[in-house]
Amino acid sequence: MGGVQKKVCVIDGQGGGIGSTIIKKIKEQFGELVEIIALGTNAIATAQMLKARANRGASGENAIVQTVPRMDVVVGTLAIMLPHAMMGEVTPKMAAAVSGSRAIKLILPISQENVDVIGVSDDPLPHLVDALVTNHLKPLVDDTH
Repeated sequence: MGGVQKKVCVIDGQGGGIGSTIIKKIKEQFGELVEIIALGTNAIATAQMLKARANRGASGENAIVQTVPRMDVVVGTLAIMLPHAMMGEVTPKMAAAVSGSRAIKLILPISQENVDVIGVSDDPLPHLVDALVTNHLKPLVDDTH
């Protein structure tokens, strides 16, 4: 098991509930095989994701803009790629940093914005997170180890 540890950032805002759910599942599946960086659009979201056992965390626009380019994988909801989403918490610079990053982006099709993604199932969050971790993140982590 001498591979390089994947750097996965989970981005969330508002109360950090979705990000916390994602981090708990990643930790349950991989333990310390991945380094999880919690990036909150606000301090409350970051604190909640750190409670879910993220390795490190930071808050705000500059933290997201500076950190995302150094990650292997970026995880979050569709809102992290939409300027002014999450009641304005996602700034245009944040959305540009995420969408322009070379990192693999694993995006959950959940949005409170006026955006509907056609052809996507209405599975509940726990099922979507299971699919994200098992079907999409696991092959990336296994490829490294």
